[in-house]
Amino acid sequence: MSDFTLYCFAQSGNAYKAALMLSLCGADWTPRFVDFFNGEARTPDYRAINEMGEVPVLVHGGRTLSQSGVILDYLAELFGRFGPADSDERREILRWILFDNHKLTSYVATYRFLRTFAKERDPAVMEFLRGRAHAALGILDGHLEGRSFVALDRLTVADLSLCGYLYWPDEIGVDWAGDYPNIERWLARIAQEPGWVHPYELMPGHPLPAGA
Repeated sequence: MSDFTLYCFAQSGNAYKAALMLSLCGADWTPRFVDFFNGEARTPDYRAINEMGEVPVLVHGGRTLSQSGVILDYLAELFGRFGPADSDERREILRWILFDNHKLTSYVATYRFLRTFAKERDPAVMEFLRGRAHAALGILDGHLEGRSFVALDRLTVADLSLCGYLYWPDEIGVDWAGDYPNIERWLARIAQEPGWVHPYELMPGHPLPAGA
């Protein structure tokens, strides 16, 4: 039996944040596929695991953790990797994880879901989400000018949080090289890390069955 079980599915960037952290740390982990598109996350059995009805969920020993930021923080402390060295670094990492959750992932993920997976979409809603997503991407791209990583001078869980939904440029509808060259370089830098795997290869559930 593996040390860690991660409830996840391949299309979830939030689950990818946790899965990538486990992979980069060389953890002994097993993905547990959540059939999100057929409603498993809404079932009573799944809500008994996570009342929020979301992925990821990490099970380790007697702990069951949800929310990607919490899981990243837990694993950074457990493995002693990609976390802060002092309280100032902790706050800077937290600042960017909160920016990601509130400003970047919240809009990029919703826009991508509607654009790629939804059967119906409201053009006005799509334009609003696209505008908010690109505003956040612009902030991130500007911050990365002259920087290798986001929060510190080394890879941290802030980077792993922010990159979670960005390895699907076609599904988001962006041209990193043309639109956000600093993000492109940063994503390439993360992808060079030993243990990096694309989300569609790291987690189960891709491709979706025809008609899903």
